[in-house]
Amino acid sequence: MSEQYKILHPVKYYRDYLAHNIRPDGREFDKYRPIVVNLGSISTADGSAIAKVGRTTVVCGIKAELCQPKAEAANEGFLIPNVELPPLCSSKFRPGPPTEQAQVATQLVADILKNSECLDLKSLCIFPDKLAWCLFADLICLDLDGSLIDACMIALMAALKSVRLPVIDYDPALDNKQANLEHRKPLNITNIPSSTTFAKFDDKIVMDPTVDEEDLSTALITIALRKNELCFVHKPGGASVTDEQLLKCIDESQKRAIVIEGIVETALRSLQ
Repeated sequence: MSEQYKILHPVKYYRDYLAHNIRPDGREFDKYRPIVVNLGSISTADGSAIAKVGRTTVVCGIKAELCQPKAEAANEGFLIPNVELPPLCSSKFRPGPPTEQAQVATQLVADILKNSECLDLKSLCIFPDKLAWCLFADLICLDLDGSLIDACMIALMAALKSVRLPVIDYDPALDNKQANLEHRKPLNITNIPSSTTFAKFDDKIVMDPTVDEEDLSTALITIALRKNELCFVHKPGGASVTDEQLLKCIDESQKRAIVIEGIVETALRSLQ
C-alpha cells in the first residue's frame, strides 16, 4: 500500500515524512548514507577504485599515456575526467551519445579538480614542451541513486591515490624515451577534495539525497571542499537558499569531508 501511495502521490508521500522530521529511508535530514571504497579493482588500469554512496556506485579507471604538452602550458601534463551514465545505471538513460547530465557531471568534476588544485600538473611534465603524462580518468556509474558527483569525486581521488607511474628516461636530442617499469612513483596529490550534495524541499534541506529526493526537490546544491576550505559551489537554479541554510550546508560538508578523507586513506593503506 505504501508503494502505491508513493507512486500516486509522491510529493505528499515525501511531505508526510518530512513533517515528522524523518526521511522515507529512515535517515534524519543531516545524515548521509554509508560510504564504501575499494582500490585496485581493475588490474589493467594504472589506478582504479570503486566508490559506493548508499546504492550509488561509481567505478573509476585511470590510464596514463605519454603526450606532448600544450604550447601555452609547456611544463604541465594533463588530467582529463570523463563521466559515463550508461543505461545500466538507471532506466532514465538510453544507449547512444553522452547525455546532458553526463556532460554536466564531467564538467563539474573537472571544475572541482581545477579549483581544488589537488594535483600539481607540473609534476606530470617529464621534459618541458616535449613530453608529459596525460591521465585519462574514466568514471562509469553502475547504479545511480542520487549524489552522483559525491561518488565520482570519492572514486576519482581514491583512484588517483593508487596510481604509480613508471620513471621515464628521456633523451630530448634523439627524442628517445624509455620506461623503467621497475621503478614507479606515486602522484603528487596535495589534498583530497570531496563534494557533498544537498536537496531543498519546501523550507527544509536534506543531506546526501537519493534519486527520488533529487527528482522531488525544488533546488540542489553541491559543495566541494579541500583541506576544510570551500573551493566550489554549484546550484543549478531552483528555489532560493538563505545564507543561514548555505552556511549550515558548508558546516555539514566540512564534517563529512574529514570522514571521506579518512575512508580513502584507510582504503589506500589496505591496498599497500
